[in-house]
Amino acid sequence: MSLDLDHRQRAMLQEMGVRVWWPEAAVDVPRAPRLQTPTPAPERKGLKSGRPPSDPANVGVLAADIAIMDWSTLARSIATCQACQLGSSRRAPVFGATDVPHQADWLVVGEPPDEAEERAGKPFAEQVGQLLDNMLKAVNLSRHGSTLARSAAAYVTNVVKCRPATPRSPAPQELAICEHYLRREVALVQPRIILALGRLAAQALLQGSEPEIASVPLGRLRGQSYHYQGVPVLVSYPPNYLLRSPQHKARAWADLCLALAHLKRAP
Repeated sequence: MSLDLDHRQRAMLQEMGVRVWWPEAAVDVPRAPRLQTPTPAPERKGLKSGRPPSDPANVGVLAADIAIMDWSTLARSIATCQACQLGSSRRAPVFGATDVPHQADWLVVGEPPDEAEERAGKPFAEQVGQLLDNMLKAVNLSRHGSTLARSAAAYVTNVVKCRPATPRSPAPQELAICEHYLRREVALVQPRIILALGRLAAQALLQGSEPEIASVPLGRLRGQSYHYQGVPVLVSYPPNYLLRSPQHKARAWADLCLALAHLKRAP
């Protein structure tokens, strides 16, 4: 049973401090509106967005912002990016554009970061990095030193900037989102040749021009040139694979020589 009280009587009892219980549906006392947490607008520089990562509009915001960034803004954006699941679950971003040649004839794109790269905050760390440095040195290149002449410089980066929290390959959408950063790096570095080290590196660079590339084995991608943003692309083995399978180092050397030949023929 409930009291049949009108609005005036209820108001009087409330003023007197008397609490009267009635069914929720019977109450017609105006209630304060429930506060709603507003959805934040996308922060353009931080690249954090209220939209879920799967929203295609978010990718458009990223593309428009990244396309006009300089090096310092790009580094800050990568440091705060949470545009996909990789960014929201990472421990630290991996981006090596500090104290490195910012313009280089060679751009080397590696696989997603591993644990050593995440700890270092830079691509190609520890043994993998030593092997890559030796490979580059063999063709008179270095990735260290911001004052290197571009003809002697190699800029290195990863296909995505975050290590997956659990061991897995990045999803196609994650590769597509992070490709905006890679595209901007290519525009800033202005390379004459791109060396894609690994299947995922090749996939991220060439999925637009080679739709079936995800199903093509790495060995079949070697030995021929492709193009990304008008720059020749050659595919080879990633250094971590060469550490496990040193018998393929001769093939990796052949790929480097092929890249040199393409570079000499390029205008």
